[in-house]
Amino acid sequence: MSEMVGMRDVGSGDLEVFLTYEHDPEAARRARFPPREREAFMTHWTTRILADPAVFVQAVTVEGAVAGNVVAWWHGDRRFIGYWFGREYWGRGIGTRALGLFLERERIRPLYADPYAVNVGSVRLLEKVGFRRTGTVGEGEDEQVVLVLGAPAGDA
Repeated sequence: MSEMVGMRDVGSGDLEVFLTYEHDPEAARRARFPPREREAFMTHWTTRILADPAVFVQAVTVEGAVAGNVVAWWHGDRRFIGYWFGREYWGRGIGTRALGLFLERERIRPLYADPYAVNVGSVRLLEKVGFRRTGTVGEGEDEQVVLVLGAPAGDA
């Protein structure tokens, strides 16, 4: 039996769940992203994500429970995608289904992602939903895999 994965707008109560997920030591290690203190986290989400009309963000739900989030934003002239799921939702196909749903709504292409190479699960997830590797940046522990969905301008 498959779990019901859904997407909805982010509510203020979701931020506490997202904060908890960001503070999971294994998730922070894989993302190579240090967890923020509560105030900095809340300020970032309320002023840089939720208040920016160019950012598209959705809460991911599994059987009604908040499982994480998926977000798309502009960095310069490139549109990026990122996501964060609670560890209890890893390895169950939830990320694949959630990204599929998100990509039906986020129609801007090309869409970029740049997970750290050590986060093999994230790289695989992006490839499963159609992203292709275009290169790497950095080296060693700082190496990031650059992936793109849709042809960048100038590509045939």
